[in-house]
Amino acid sequence: MKNRRTTAGGLPRAGGGSAQGRRNPLGAAPGRRPRVRTWPAADSHTRTVARQRAEVTSLQQGVRYRRMFVALLSVVIVVSAVVVLLGTVGLFAETRSRPLTTAEQDRYKQEEIARRWQAWPATGVFPEEVKYFGLDRAQQYARRVGIAPETECAKGVDAPVAGILREYGCRTLLRATYIDQTASFVFTVGVAVLEDEESRVSATDELTQDDRVGVLPVAFPGTVTARFGPDQRQRTSWVGAGPYIVFSTGGYADGRTRAAIPPEEILHSELWPAAKSIGNQIAYFLADPPKVPPCTQGNVC
Repeated sequence: MKNRRTTAGGLPRAGGGSAQGRRNPLGAAPGRRPRVRTWPAADSHTRTVARQRAEVTSLQQGVRYRRMFVALLSVVIVVSAVVVLLGTVGLFAETRSRPLTTAEQDRYKQEEIARRWQAWPATGVFPEEVKYFGLDRAQQYARRVGIAPETECAKGVDAPVAGILREYGCRTLLRATYIDQTASFVFTVGVAVLEDEESRVSATDELTQDDRVGVLPVAFPGTVTARFGPDQRQRTSWVGAGPYIVFSTGGYADGRTRAAIPPEEILHSELWPAAKSIGNQIAYFLADPPKVPPCTQGNVC
């Protein structure tokens, strides 16, 4: 067996003969550590220039943003100013005194008439004395005996009339009783208040022409009207005025019923012209057109 040559450590020694002929694959001389190539560090001048350039760029961007903001804000201010100016001009044109138009005059009249039943006292709706015309157009005066409390429409009229008033939105019923100048006749006048004139017209178009139904009489105990009830009514009627339906009925103060009066006397008695005349006078008071101011703020435009 051949003897093997070994080194003391089993590996060739560094710098030994076996390594002299070898070359480092990196090109460095054997036995030398290769040096690492480094980039040259930027000097202070280069860093200063770069920083200044970044600051200038940031400043220019901020200036652009500010210009955009200022331009947008200016647009908003201008638009707001125009809106305020137009609103001011419109408000001035609307509130300044000017002549009323025909439509405004009509609306003023309608509103004034429609609120009279509330705005006026009861004695304004039913005056203490009412002028009427009897037979041969003789002018006389009826005197008010009393004013009944305000009541529901259906409770102050006959059933056929109540249904129609309820259908067209009757709000309330006002009633008062009068006697003629000789204290021989008794009259009850009833004012049905509807929502508006259109409702009143629709209601009167459906009211019956039967003169036996209408407003229920109001009697006041201890007066000449004490015996005036539904059976004592001789005839009834109504007339339209604005949003009001003014009912009237009449009878004899001595309590005679309709059945006790001959038909020819019912038709030709002075009682009926007086009853109609009193109702028409109350309607005229309520619907008399008011004086309309010429301008929106009074009499000066």
